[in-house]
Amino acid sequence: MRNIFLFIRRYFNVILFLVLQGFSIYLIVYYSRYHKAIFSKTANQFTGKINEQYSNVAYYFQLKKTNDSLVAANEKLYNKLKADFELPDTSSHLAIDTIKVDSIEQFRKYRYYPSKVVYNSIVAQNNFIVLGRGASQNVKEGMGIIDPNRGVVGVVTEVSPDFAVVMSLLHKDSHLSGKLLKGGETGTLNWDGKTPNIISLSGIPKSAKVSKGDTIISSGFSTSIPKGMLIGIVQEVKGDKSTNNFLIKFKTAANFYNLEFVYAIENNQAENIKTILEKVKQKTQ
Repeated sequence: MRNIFLFIRRYFNVILFLVLQGFSIYLIVYYSRYHKAIFSKTANQFTGKINEQYSNVAYYFQLKKTNDSLVAANEKLYNKLKADFELPDTSSHLAIDTIKVDSIEQFRKYRYYPSKVVYNSIVAQNNFIVLGRGASQNVKEGMGIIDPNRGVVGVVTEVSPDFAVVMSLLHKDSHLSGKLLKGGETGTLNWDGKTPNIISLSGIPKSAKVSKGDTIISSGFSTSIPKGMLIGIVQEVKGDKSTNNFLIKFKTAANFYNLEFVYAIENNQAENIKTILEKVKQKTQ
């Protein structure tokens, strides 16, 4: 208490000046409409900036919760797409429709499983991605991987109980099939190991109508990636002098620089397709 009185005594003149100055400003603002308007505008601007910064900080700390909720919502939406169900063909005979809404699950063709990316490489010749989800969480070898915007990322090659390794499109041995959305011509994806997010599409004949800005989607000619998934946008089209095909380069739809969450796609018909193909191979040998 003694120190407080000493402080007031030492700085009495300064404290008195500040009190009188503050009181004077109060009288001016209170009794003058012009000054009151100016003060209100300045105060609102100042408090608005503070609230904006506080909101940004609060939002930053809520990003994980927001991302998790978006991933869960996307998972539900993906698993309700009609394209992921394949109903039996009943056009050849009449049948009484006794199928309940819940029983349509038996006709599901694709199922999506969300996963967090725990490792991702983009600068090597052969790049891999590691997912924080494995065999214990229904991930299997051969599953296709897409990002939250349905952009193709790669295919699962190795699985452990809690993790899975994905061969991304940025791998020299990754040769997935892609097709032009407009014309429907199908080619093969190839990465030259140079620029991430820039991949080539080979095997497109010069008779095809293709130009910069065209869309490339998955062809569906595999059990890993469903048909119609976005692969990329054409950036450059040149004619190959040694062949009758185009040299096409495109920018990938998936942003490999910033992969945080992805979806593993389970094809419920994959095993049946593999079994029948093995039978055909055995007969032809």
